[in-house]
Amino acid sequence: MQNNTVLNHLTRLDSYSIHFLRISIFIVMAWIGGLKAFQYEADGIVPFVANSPFMSFFYKNANQKVINDDHQIVSEYTLYKNPEGKMVNKNIEWHTENGTYLFSYGLGTVIIIIATLVVLGIWFPKIGALGGALTFLMSFVTLSFLVTTPEVYVPNLAGDFPTPQYGFPYLSGAGRLVLKDIMMMAAGLVIFSDSLKKIVRSSLNTFSEHN
Repeated sequence: MQNNTVLNHLTRLDSYSIHFLRISIFIVMAWIGGLKAFQYEADGIVPFVANSPFMSFFYKNANQKVINDDHQIVSEYTLYKNPEGKMVNKNIEWHTENGTYLFSYGLGTVIIIIATLVVLGIWFPKIGALGGALTFLMSFVTLSFLVTTPEVYVPNLAGDFPTPQYGFPYLSGAGRLVLKDIMMMAAGLVIFSDSLKKIVRSSLNTFSEHN
């Protein structure tokens, strides 16, 4: 009897778990979206945006090619990378002219809006369904970076001896970060489905009350 009571309580955790999932998504997306207002974060997403067929048109110099110090043809943005926490004026000026910061502000705003829609789904299922769908779509775009962004895989830089593991499937730090979005994609589908169930249930209850 006691086991059945415990089991009943555990089965009721379902709705609370979904709410916690919504809150978790909100925290992650609102935090990351807010960081898009800062220079170091805007600089960090440049390789993803510049190589993305969905986003590169937002940058002025996304398709520019130049010759680096090793006499190799490379994307221009690779010459103006700012390590996190380091302020290099000529790099910042290039990114300002490129539209790096302006795009980052816009992207951060969009991410925060989606995060807000997701958490509002706790009280408003229709808004939550929209938030779940947008979370899925955003994650799909992020995961596409595994195909379009060279920096997501370990490069063959060699050194004292040849690089033993490089290229696909050896994910770099950036690649490991991107891959995690497959969980965000799944979470988006879960909250989208849950919101739809609530919408249908509410419609059925309303229909029953009027008949």
